[in-house]
Amino acid sequence: MATPASSSKSDFPWWLVVAVAIAIAVAVFVATSNLYAQVFATVAKGIGITVFVTVIAFVLASAIGLGVALMGLSGSRWLRQIARFYVEIIRGVPILVLLFWIAFVGAPAFVVGWNALTAPLQNAGLVGELLVRDVSLLWRAIMALTIGYSAFISEVFRAGIQAVEKGQIEAAKALGLTRAQRFRLIVFPQAIRTILPPLGNDFVALVKDSSLVSVLGVADITQMGKVYAAGSFRFFETYSIVAYIYLILTVGLSLALRGLERRLRRQHEE
Repeated sequence: MATPASSSKSDFPWWLVVAVAIAIAVAVFVATSNLYAQVFATVAKGIGITVFVTVIAFVLASAIGLGVALMGLSGSRWLRQIARFYVEIIRGVPILVLLFWIAFVGAPAFVVGWNALTAPLQNAGLVGELLVRDVSLLWRAIMALTIGYSAFISEVFRAGIQAVEKGQIEAAKALGLTRAQRFRLIVFPQAIRTILPPLGNDFVALVKDSSLVSVLGVADITQMGKVYAAGSFRFFETYSIVAYIYLILTVGLSLALRGLERRLRRQHEE
């Protein structure tokens, strides 16, 4: 039987050592190669857009997902049915299809509805008419990712909240805590330990799926790579750099989330 010391040694993250060594070697190669340095400089211009799209979409999706999860756990049958309808329908549509639908169907429909609602204000000269081109492709992409991921995140929140022992909730009721106080003081602090790992996985997945916004011409990492490769025909070099940047982002984020999980686990054990 393996001793704790031998088990700890066998669990040493050698994969991470190898990955870091490869990442450093690639970075040195890129820095010393004029071609790869040029490709990297061009593609890296899209990092800001990728991070912006990911963070904004994740924050909005988490807020909507939490609301949908609470609806699904409410005492109202109608709210539960609405929440289940939303989750099942949205999860059944591929993110890419949802991206096209929001961009070319949802956004024009929103503009028509907005103009209909604000028609009296427009006639009075208080509000200008909204045009479809006024809704940027960037925000259409963000809303598509937000809606798509909110359905998955709502299930993460629902499972985490339901994992809290009912006895503690009943004890909180006996102490006279309101529903909001029970959620804020009892349920959520315990649920977050269950929620965090899958929520982190969704965040990493969203970083990768943010590359889909390139189909709308949004200047993220993938789009910058597509433009450079199309103009230079350096497909191997360009998409190698694109993959390298995404790996740095996703692996680095995964390691940071694992560290946060371990920290929360130690705090709970203490």
